[in-house]
Amino acid sequence: MAKIVIVEDDVFLREELQSILEKEGYSVESIASFDTPVEDIISASPSLVLLDLNLPNLSGFQICRALKARGIGPILVLTSRNQLRDELHALELGADDYLTKPCHPKRLIARIQKLQHLYANMHVLLDAGDFQLDEKTNVLYVGNNSISLSENEGMIMKLLVKCAPSVVNKEELFNQLWGSSEYVDENILQVNMTRLRKTLGEAGLSNRIKTVRGVGYQLVGGSYQ
Repeated sequence: MAKIVIVEDDVFLREELQSILEKEGYSVESIASFDTPVEDIISASPSLVLLDLNLPNLSGFQICRALKARGIGPILVLTSRNQLRDELHALELGADDYLTKPCHPKRLIARIQKLQHLYANMHVLLDAGDFQLDEKTNVLYVGNNSISLSENEGMIMKLLVKCAPSVVNKEELFNQLWGSSEYVDENILQVNMTRLRKTLGEAGLSNRIKTVRGVGYQLVGGSYQ
């Protein structure tokens, strides 16, 4: 099921949007606190981000730039700002589409479906400087070489790259890999990390994953050094 993350500080509009999207069969998560919006959006692993521009702390422009730098997309801007310069600026920063409020629900759903179709048929490369990761196929590219990661290895690497240089806590990894940390032995995560480190070593990327004792894991070296 596609997961849409709503980034909107108007609680009434946020709830209305969530209701519209859930009726269309989408899984929806809303950002209600804006202390660390970029990190919260990334942790939610969205299929699409519905982003307002007028937000507390960071503007939607800043959030859009940060998300695109970490390979998050598609991003659909939904805002009351109807000036052409705002739309052009958002698109320059990487927004995939731009709608102004008020917006008819059918138009919103049509735009969301269009973006999902486009992204489903394109390869998205996450760039870590000295290597790239194809988010769709879990193929790791290092120079002229490539190596296929297992599903779990790919899921871990995607989260590490998107969050770098921040630490990814164990809870996030458990949720990403198994949907919950409940009833999951931590040794299983360690086994998966050991396998991933071995795979990276074979690709010439040794010592790129740092263990932060008691917290989680962090991608280091390369452009994150």
